[in-house]
Amino acid sequence: MKAVVFEKYKTAPSLRDVPKPTPGPGEVLLKVAGAGACHSDVAVFRDFDEQFGPPQLKPSFVLGHENSGWVEALGEGVSGFTVGDAYLVYGPAGCGHCRACSRGQDTYCENAATMPYLAMGLGRDGGMAEYVVVPARNLVPLGDADPVAAAPLSDAALTPYHAIKKSLPALGGGGKFALVIGLGGLGQIAVQILTALTGATVIATDAKQDAMDRARANGAITVPGGPDQAEAIRAATGGKGVDAVFDLVGVDATIALAMSVVAIRGRATIVGIGNGTFAWNFYTAPYEAELANTYWGTVEELYEVVDLYRAGKITPEVEIFALDDALEAYRKLEAGELSGRAVVAPHGRWPRTDARMRPGAAGTPSHCRVGSQDSDRLAGHS
Repeated sequence: MKAVVFEKYKTAPSLRDVPKPTPGPGEVLLKVAGAGACHSDVAVFRDFDEQFGPPQLKPSFVLGHENSGWVEALGEGVSGFTVGDAYLVYGPAGCGHCRACSRGQDTYCENAATMPYLAMGLGRDGGMAEYVVVPARNLVPLGDADPVAAAPLSDAALTPYHAIKKSLPALGGGGKFALVIGLGGLGQIAVQILTALTGATVIATDAKQDAMDRARANGAITVPGGPDQAEAIRAATGGKGVDAVFDLVGVDATIALAMSVVAIRGRATIVGIGNGTFAWNFYTAPYEAELANTYWGTVEELYEVVDLYRAGKITPEVEIFALDDALEAYRKLEAGELSGRAVVAPHGRWPRTDARMRPGAAGTPSHCRVGSQDSDRLAGHS
């Protein structure tokens, strides 16, 4: 089968033929419906080397940690799944028996240092391929919702969802404000999640006007970047500051912005892994303001994300690519040429005429579009 393989540090991945995997005990083989291309993938093959980066991410392995697919075959001891049903994949893969894993939070596995991989597509072969093998416990049912458009939910929605749930106490009650910094794939869904879960006024900021336009369409007040950015954000709150800030970038400048606008007793959460730093000072930080970071989320929360998706509360904007064009998807991601999440659909099931496969609750998804790469070939695959 074809797969996108990370083979060498500081080098773009390659598309090559690899053996089709076979599910082992407790595992399920999925026919991949969609695999999202994420900036974390770019960090793996561009930023890491033998001295820098998690040791579990040494080459080589198949990329793709945002995955969905149809059940193709069951491994020994697996039951309760029907071949052909659609599932979303919870990417993190911990030891499965520590306290963190027992509550579905494999991201914080207590034995992570001894694990050979971190997640599907992060050390373990992922879904940027025709087929992928995953533990049965990592599958979340999609029902009749379209699985191709759903693929990014397993990271681009789960990650901000977890951060927002942790911050809900700061957003309870009337007159609350939330700020989303960075309106890429995660930031756009964060705006939708905040609107669905809270009554807070959502403020969104980015350097790109088209990104702010999309956030505004989902109910956010937008503030452009620039020297007056912090002042404008504070003005939008009536001067009191933001109750909960979500930094989806995580570089020095965005962390500093978050802490400059957070309210007294507010909470600033750094979600983006931009390797930024912040110098805390008692006299400049608002009293009792929290500065926290989060990483991914739990499998239970992914069930909740899917519920929001199926109810039509969150609709990820995706650009679909054939597997033969997966390397072009990564190129466009690195070049900043994507307006939505790049999703590779190895079997080209888009658009699908089967009425059982629907985007979210119903209808044809205006937020999904086939990329410019061979749209006819995508629609023609079986």
